[in-house]
Amino acid sequence: MQKFSESIVARSFREFASLRTVVMCGLLAALAVILGYMASINIGPYIKIGFSGIPNRVVDFLFGPVVGGIFGGTLDLLKFFIKPDGQFFPGFTFDAMLGGVIYGSFLYKKPVKVWRVAVACFLVKLIVNCGFNTLWISMLYGKAFMVLLPARLIKNLIMWPVDTAIFIVVLRAVERSVKPLLEKK
Repeated sequence: MQKFSESIVARSFREFASLRTVVMCGLLAALAVILGYMASINIGPYIKIGFSGIPNRVVDFLFGPVVGGIFGGTLDLLKFFIKPDGQFFPGFTFDAMLGGVIYGSFLYKKPVKVWRVAVACFLVKLIVNCGFNTLWISMLYGKAFMVLLPARLIKNLIMWPVDTAIFIVVLRAVERSVKPLLEKK
């Protein structure tokens, strides 16, 4: 198992050497910023539903956990500096990076399968969204973790199949159309 993880990390890291990777990441970052402003719904002060994560999943799928983690963290910082939404907290940047690493680990160089996308999505929702993200919100706003958690669990349980379905459709389209273009040398 150790060799497998190292090869995924090494291959993902080598993706940075390609100009195609950098250009594609730039285009997807622009799309993520636009989706963040145009397609986000706030439900109360602590719950937000948005679609700006779709370009992140495409990066994770195409370029792996290293590029996905760095892309997620960089994009989180970029979005904050372009249009601050609340106060800056490095925990949220960590969450964006961790999400990219998890998705990239499950999706990179692998065929898009329902179970693979569902498991990756579930782990991100459990560990990142319900765990760390709720902890950061609790710390920032002085609300008890256990008070925030039930609503966040319900939101993430509802969004899990929705996000899984959206990611499957998008990633299968990317797998058929964009991925072959990037693999041509």
